[in-house]
Amino acid sequence: METYSIPVIVRDVFYVGAKDWNRQMFDALIPLPQGTSYNAYLVKGQEKVALIDTVNPGFEEEFEKKINMVSSLEKLDYLIMNHAEPDHASAIRYIMDRAPASVLITTERGVKMASLYHELPEGRVKVVAEGDTLDLGGKTLRFIEAPWLHWPETMFTYLPEDRVLFPCDFFGAHTAQGLYDEDLEDLIPLAKRYYGEIMMPFGKMGAKALEKIKDLNIEIIAPSHGPIYKNPQRILEPYAKWTAGETENKALIVYVSMWGSTQLMVRTIAEVLMKEGIDVRMYDLAVSDTGDIARELVDSRAIILGAPTVLAGMHPLAVYGTYLVKALNPPAKYGVILGSFGWGGGALKQAGDILVPSKMEVVGTLQVKGKPRDEDLKKIEDIGRELAQKMKT
Repeated sequence: METYSIPVIVRDVFYVGAKDWNRQMFDALIPLPQGTSYNAYLVKGQEKVALIDTVNPGFEEEFEKKINMVSSLEKLDYLIMNHAEPDHASAIRYIMDRAPASVLITTERGVKMASLYHELPEGRVKVVAEGDTLDLGGKTLRFIEAPWLHWPETMFTYLPEDRVLFPCDFFGAHTAQGLYDEDLEDLIPLAKRYYGEIMMPFGKMGAKALEKIKDLNIEIIAPSHGPIYKNPQRILEPYAKWTAGETENKALIVYVSMWGSTQLMVRTIAEVLMKEGIDVRMYDLAVSDTGDIARELVDSRAIILGAPTVLAGMHPLAVYGTYLVKALNPPAKYGVILGSFGWGGGALKQAGDILVPSKMEVVGTLQVKGKPRDEDLKKIEDIGRELAQKMKT
């Protein structure tokens, strides 16, 4: 293909990234029901030209052709690396080999992280720090360190003349659909899913980043995944809530059930919670999308785990779900663990051991042998009512 669409974001700022319509998984962990995009931007000043981020392996030739449609790649002056992860930085050497005078711009941590994954041209790296600027002639790039969003070396790039923020993964969404936020009605659920999967473990660092940029005049947010925000408040407002750990009166139930016993237990507590006015979201780990669960974790106030015992421990899918909760570090305040076993227990203890480091208050636990009896269901109802009262206070 010789002809590509090259959208102009603002005058002399071009979208040169790539759409990956068919990608189905990310990090061998995150399902991508709408594919994803690898956004990169070319900024042309009166004197210098800069490229912000690159693309995922496999898109190098497309990337090169797009750049050459708006500016000679050979004459590129700067390559800005906001983040060293391969989906944004793998084409560094490819680009710099074809732009022999270009210089890589990144943080000190960025040099170290990039060196682990990419071959950097010797002597062609310029280290920048918080507040440093790069004059392109009529356009200035200002650099903002944003560590742990979501790697230690991450930075943002800000273009003050056009009021554009390039925050790499921050504010991103995994979807290949649309160019601008106005193109997708369901964008915020996608962004919330992305936040839960990628940014939630680093919520405190996210809050610090929001504080850093709060006084900037931002009219466009151009992340490295998903649509570009012409209406920045559409994503800034939910991010303020998410990074602050604000929760809703919502309980997330994740469970596995082999012969129906654990399912009956979690459905019982679900009915009690709904009767008490609690918003309930329930996911069977055997068939559910991990990204949907991550999205619900962002603002759930309580998490109920249903885990049957398999060979003296939790069902493997329940282990996966429990470790997912632990790793993503959601803001949930309360937890309940329910489970069943046949000839020997063990799931309850294992679940508790995994969740010990979390800050959740475990309101109740119950493990039954075989099918839950009426007295067991009564105990679950009591746990549900106690949980509901704590959630509403």
